[in-house]
Amino acid sequence: MDAELRCNRLTCRKTLIDKAVVTTCSHIFCVDCANELFNASRLCPACETSLTEPDDVVVCSLHPTNDYKTSVLSGLSPSLIIEICSRALSFWQYQIHQENSFQHAVIRNLNDKQAQLQKQLDNVVREANGEINLLGNKVAELERDLELERRKVHELQDASREREKEYQKLKVALATAWRR
Repeated sequence: MDAELRCNRLTCRKTLIDKAVVTTCSHIFCVDCANELFNASRLCPACETSLTEPDDVVVCSLHPTNDYKTSVLSGLSPSLIIEICSRALSFWQYQIHQENSFQHAVIRNLNDKQAQLQKQLDNVVREANGEINLLGNKVAELERDLELERRKVHELQDASREREKEYQKLKVALATAWRR
């Protein structure tokens, strides 16, 4: 089978390559995790099954030699070999199911995080749009104020020109009066 086995310790999840530790409750662990976990307790860290018998926890090679494959089942009855194969296939089926469940949980977790981030983004966008609207209203108000100020400046310039004309007339009239 081409599927990868992973350490069943959720904090590890390392891909298993050469050796692993297998339990009778159908769990598998990397050697490092097994040394840490099974030295402290004889309970399976994945399902808490009691593992008190000597063969309940076994180190196995994931790539046994051809000689080992030939000799390990030699001398066993066909019904026992089929039972062993059935248990091995059940183990793989369980591991694939567990990996599938784990991946679905990861996907759910990621979807939840994505939904939370989307809500946060929506809030930020809504707040930004509100701020943009406020700033747009402020700009429009400032543009109206600017136009009013321009009109006042224009009116003051017109009034200043009119007064300048009157001043020039008075100046000419005064100069004419002084000459007489």
